Amino acid sequence: MTTTTDAEAAAINTFNPKGASVDTVTPKGAAVDTVDPKAGVTGPDGSKTDIRRLDAYSHILPAPYFARMRELAVDSGALKRWLELDALHDVDARLRMMDTFGDGYQQVLTLSSPPIELLAGPRDSPALARLANESMHALCERYPDRFPAFVASLPMNNPDAALAEIAFALDGLGARGVQVFTNVNGRPLDDPAFHGVFAEMARRDLPIWLHPARGAGFADYAAEDTSRYEIWWALGWPYETSVAMARLVFSGLLERHPDIKIITHHLGAMIPYLEGRIRLGWSEQLGSRTAGDDLARLRSTTPPRPPLDYFRRFYADTALSASAIGIRCGLDFFGTEHVLFGTDCPFDPEGGPGFIRETIRVLDALDLTAGAREQIYHGNLLRLMRLPG
Repeated sequence: MTTTTDAEAAAINTFNPKGASVDTVTPKGAAVDTVDPKAGVTGPDGSKTDIRRLDAYSHILPAPYFARMRELAVDSGALKRWLELDALHDVDARLRMMDTFGDGYQQVLTLSSPPIELLAGPRDSPALARLANESMHALCERYPDRFPAFVASLPMNNPDAALAEIAFALDGLGARGVQVFTNVNGRPLDDPAFHGVFAEMARRDLPIWLHPARGAGFADYAAEDTSRYEIWWALGWPYETSVAMARLVFSGLLERHPDIKIITHHLGAMIPYLEGRIRLGWSEQLGSRTAGDDLARLRSTTPPRPPLDYFRRFYADTALSASAIGIRCGLDFFGTEHVLFGTDCPFDPEGGPGFIRETIRVLDALDLTAGAREQIYHGNLLRLMRLPG
């Protein structure tokens, strides 16, 4: 029997869709589009074919699920942002937008935030996850050329039901992985309650998509009640992802499941940029800032390999608001075999096409071999999902 903790109840009661899901970025000035996103490749016989670009991280709220989500929202006015994004919940608008990028552009569907466990308690979240998964499955069945696969959503505040939904969605609906958020109503992912989810996905050898979760209620400082200036999103989300990755590393998850496949949103967040800090500060110096019982506990639980070795095992998408600097940094850290084309569509200032177009522009301008570019655009993701090329 699953019960709701005080922390979970508080998270549910204070849920604010607008605060939980503002996924927008407004770059200062749109980048110049110097690459045709519909451009193809020329084969040895001179024929032209579309480049296959399989978007690993685009978000959707299927219409049946979105309707139920609107019923559950405490403040309907807080849904304004989502209502403005037609491509998020209107499949016809989404398909029209995708058509502008040619036949080679496809999306693996992932459910948009907020996490299911913020919308419903443990008793009701399994039905909500089921609705989301059946709705995404229906879209893949109806439009297989555009949506060749979907990622299952889980009721993580009910771990037994989450395991049952993995079986149903993967075996019954054909989902090619699952999505989890960086915390479950404030509980860390290395909580023993969630070990079974990770173990099951490792056993199945299918990937876990990892998305940040943090709202305005998470204050910037202990003396304050709320975050200001949308810091909770701009800096809080990368921090959330980085912390979740670190907790999975230091809790020994990647040692217990060395072949587990976890796809981190936003190109591994802060980890690539902080490579030197992690390499030096968490190797020989690990424990130099800790004392007493905490030090003994740290030494007894630290995995045997250098932490950086584990961090490099994660996979990461290119959804960095088309930042060329960030994408180069992530590629340097993870290598082309662990980086996947992802855009965060449709959460750009244009409501869908902006991040797709500009991410393609950045990737096509990088000094990559044709083979490496194919890996990033579709090869790596197809391999992780165990789908044919």
